[in-house]
Amino acid sequence: METIIPDCDIIGNPKMIGDLDTGVQRSVPDRNNGSATLTNNNNLGTQNSGRSNFSNNNNLISRNSGSNNVQSFRPTVQPAYQPPPIYKNHGAIVKNEAPARIVPIAALNPYQGRWAVKARVTAKGDLRRYNNARGDGKVFSFDLLDSDGGEIRVTCFNAVVDRFYDIIEVGKVYMISKGSLKPAQKNFNHLKNEWEIFLDTSSTVDLCPDEDASIPQQQFSFRPISDIENVENNSILDVIGIVISVNPSVPIVRKNGMETQRRILNLKDRSGRSVELTLWGDFCNREGQKLREMVEAGHFPVLAVKAGKVNNFTGKSVGTISSTQLFIDPDFSEAHILRDWFDGGGKDVASQSISREIMPGGLKNEIRKTVCQIRDEGLGRSDKPDWITVKATISFIKTDTFCYTACPLMIGERQCNKKVARSGNSRWLCDRCNQEFEECDYRYLLQTQIQDHTGLTWVTAFQESGEEILGCSAKDLYLLKYEEENELRFAEIIKSCLFTQFMFRLKIKEEIYGDEQRVKITVVKAEKVNSSTECSYLLEQISKFSFR
Repeated sequence: METIIPDCDIIGNPKMIGDLDTGVQRSVPDRNNGSATLTNNNNLGTQNSGRSNFSNNNNLISRNSGSNNVQSFRPTVQPAYQPPPIYKNHGAIVKNEAPARIVPIAALNPYQGRWAVKARVTAKGDLRRYNNARGDGKVFSFDLLDSDGGEIRVTCFNAVVDRFYDIIEVGKVYMISKGSLKPAQKNFNHLKNEWEIFLDTSSTVDLCPDEDASIPQQQFSFRPISDIENVENNSILDVIGIVISVNPSVPIVRKNGMETQRRILNLKDRSGRSVELTLWGDFCNREGQKLREMVEAGHFPVLAVKAGKVNNFTGKSVGTISSTQLFIDPDFSEAHILRDWFDGGGKDVASQSISREIMPGGLKNEIRKTVCQIRDEGLGRSDKPDWITVKATISFIKTDTFCYTACPLMIGERQCNKKVARSGNSRWLCDRCNQEFEECDYRYLLQTQIQDHTGLTWVTAFQESGEEILGCSAKDLYLLKYEEENELRFAEIIKSCLFTQFMFRLKIKEEIYGDEQRVKITVVKAEKVNSSTECSYLLEQISKFSFR
């Protein structure tokens, strides 16, 4: 127990009960003979043969209407309450200057008094500025990890930012006290803690100069890439894998008009799956460029991703957020095991991508169908879409409307892609974002006819699958036809795709157009048939037949 108030004033003006005995006695007249009887103010009673009871000032008087005898009882006098000496009035209250007790992060709650945590900073967010109804402000946060494995986020606003932003360094150990605990905002806080620390002007943050080896540098909870297929969208998780490819960084314009960078790389692990990792902002030029140089030099590094965000757009992928941390060739057991596996033969083990390769809601093993089976089996007419793979040949491509002008602004971590139009002053206007910009994006909306030995059907290919079919971007093809007016080169690109056999991953779903229901077939991914892989598949199918 902790003494909160060592001294306090005595409440009221108490007096000893014994001192009041003589002052509280008074006479009560007897109505029969006019005599008086002394009564006590605590208890006075008589044997009462009647039913008349009178009380006055806590005096109980019983009277027998047929008798003059009154019997009284003197009460037992209790000694006066004497407060302990510590509560006697000795002057002003003295402030408790005892040091706060160090509490494990997992044991923190808002109902504690004075507490302190000793923990290592594992992540530090960028300084962000905001504007709301109360005016402008700034905020930053950092994550703590203690020796018991407890994690919690600490947030600072405005003047508190000025005090602590430059002090906090990732990897250092600090003693933090005099903060307040509030429920964690799970939209922005992925840590496994229901509380969040908010620092104010009275809070203290002290660097612990001596390294505490009992507090780990970082804490991971890795998930195999194969598990990501079944993880909910927008989940935050840790993943580790071998970087097998790194794409160039490309500029992207966000919704606020600011330009940022995006870079996509691929990870594989021992689960037999690979996944796309999308780097945003500074990650592209910092870790992203280093990874690209390592891969081009023939070294495929191990990459550990702390706090990546799952996205399920055309398959499952992982993207960076502000609190994400990337560790290249880290020195811990999981990384060493993965490196030994890759160098010992894992490099040549085939892996299946869960990004656009495996369709959301579909089975892990592809479902092969023919073109006529789409109609004969009524695919796409149930509540959920059907996901199938078809080996077919492109027989025709519409070239009058092969792409559309799209909004290049970013909404969160995804491009808007809404169709835009000229605003009348040579600028482009997006109705969704309600913003104008100088240049728009061009995205494929390719209407293609495919056929196999059983029949033909129309399919729609959007941006990524359109690039896989035509081998160039929609913007390049648009400029070639309408700006350069090179019809000959344009026709050569289109013809080069005709009568080429592809493996099409298709999404089939019935939709309503006006008052008519139509089955819409969308190309999720298109890749040219690999003869070796296809022969292996056919041989496997043949082996399932029993010949007599």
